[in-house]
Amino acid sequence: MIELQGLIDEHGVVGAQFAVLVDGEITDVAAGVLNAGTRAPVTTESLFQIASITKVWTATLVQELVNEGRLDPEGPVRDVLPGFRPLITPRHLLTHTSGIDGDHFHDTGSGDDAVEKFVARLADAPQIAPPGETWSYCNSGFTVLGRIVEVLRGKPFNTVLKERLAAPLGLTVATTYAERTASHAVGHEDGRPVTDPGPESDLPAGSALAMSARDLLAFARMHLATPAFAVMREPQVLLPDFGNHASWGLGWELPGYSGGPVIGHHGANRGLASFLRIAPERGIAVALLTSGGGAREVFDDIIDNVFSELAGVRRPEPPTPPGTPGPVSERFLGTYRCADHEVVVTQADHGRVQVDLDDDVREFVALRDDALIALERPHTVLVLKGDLLHFGRAAART
Repeated sequence: MIELQGLIDEHGVVGAQFAVLVDGEITDVAAGVLNAGTRAPVTTESLFQIASITKVWTATLVQELVNEGRLDPEGPVRDVLPGFRPLITPRHLLTHTSGIDGDHFHDTGSGDDAVEKFVARLADAPQIAPPGETWSYCNSGFTVLGRIVEVLRGKPFNTVLKERLAAPLGLTVATTYAERTASHAVGHEDGRPVTDPGPESDLPAGSALAMSARDLLAFARMHLATPAFAVMREPQVLLPDFGNHASWGLGWELPGYSGGPVIGHHGANRGLASFLRIAPERGIAVALLTSGGGAREVFDDIIDNVFSELAGVRRPEPPTPPGTPGPVSERFLGTYRCADHEVVVTQADHGRVQVDLDDDVREFVALRDDALIALERPHTVLVLKGDLLHFGRAAART
């Protein structure tokens, strides 16, 4: 195992848990504090929000319905949700290829009808691309999947999640902020606790689900041991070429490691970050749950020095700016928008362009004819396909 305390101290992380699955056994450690105000220590029993890793739990509940013959993954969503107008399928939603402009964060409360109300507001959601045409990470799509689960199971989503996944595995999870106790980690920004974590009404996409790193790996272990879920980790769609050879399965990210297949997901909520990586053929998995500071740097260290060594895999080397970049095509210049994001690309000096992504202004150069790369770390890659600029989301030229 790693010396977690030293690692989080080095990168300014307030508190963390790390767990590893090897030969069916889970080992875990904890370090730091749950709250910089109370100084309560993190233990291996503490609960952290897993944010968007929740999407894999939602996808699992959907796959159960498919396996039971109760849901056609290729059928129109409106067959289950008659008021939902976009002509898309559950498979489109699971693979982030629905074309829905998908970062909507409506606060519809925390009652049993919160997901239903949320999805009602998406009935006429705009689409930035035809279904199945392009990949664009879509939070709202997984809330729609959560509503499908509710309708077909006849119960609120958080009840279904506990009854069908958490309880059979003996896991302790919290699905609402009201279930928080003193053993829950809070987010930290600039070293200070985040007192308002935001709405929890999009729970199926990742707003509120919390657990320990050990319990997250118990869920991963169940996935590896259940043949009916193997289809979820088969590649369904290639991502735009950001330089990491990534594809997407049914809920799972497939990040394109060498040495064998790897699946996973990561999540981020206000002041919290979570990471999960699994090498299915080796039965190796790691989970890192953090609050505040340089969580990505801690994760990078773990991936390079623990997961990769145990599983015999390597993640692809990230792209870097070319030594002598060519000119940037004028095709990139302009303003691109999608829900909750705006990107403005303007000409700069010396063959560079200036990219303003949600008020984060940086200089980029040409990586390829269809891609830009940031000069300074992190070397973010933007890919242009037609009039869509991809940066994880797809933003349409205005």
